[in-house]
Amino acid sequence: MKYLLTAILALFSLSAMAEPELVAWKDLVPEGFTPPPVRSQQYYDENPDEARQLNLDAPVVQSFDGKSVRIPGYIVQLEGDADKVTEFLLVPYFGACIHVPPPPPNQIIHVKFAEGEGVPYELTYDAVWIEGTMHVERYEGDLAVVGYTMDANKVESYY
Repeated sequence: MKYLLTAILALFSLSAMAEPELVAWKDLVPEGFTPPPVRSQQYYDENPDEARQLNLDAPVVQSFDGKSVRIPGYIVQLEGDADKVTEFLLVPYFGACIHVPPPPPNQIIHVKFAEGEGVPYELTYDAVWIEGTMHVERYEGDLAVVGYTMDANKVESYY
């Protein structure tokens, strides 16, 4: 009986260490929803009334709630200290939220790291891979409305 219990605990430990699910940005968009097109900065300079986030009630995919995921993206810094960024928006393309309007909420992830952890600044200038636990949770910040949050535990350069 003792060996059976040990084997069961070992299996649970292995499943807890399973690789996170690889997620593409299109996976975060429910079937039937089409995000607005990404336009150039010049377009928004010429049409400033369109330089705003659209589809604030964009639907999310509930099945991602509580999942361990790995997703690539670009960092829009929100909080940090002298050495690292500890809170940020992860977006699917460079310049989102800063140079062009934010994508819809189902295309933005609000990411936080545990106390003392974070992303070294040198990794914030290019695409990154982020791993952590995803939550389907609305977040409204100064830059954007967000449909997903993540408790991050790992970041690495995309390249």
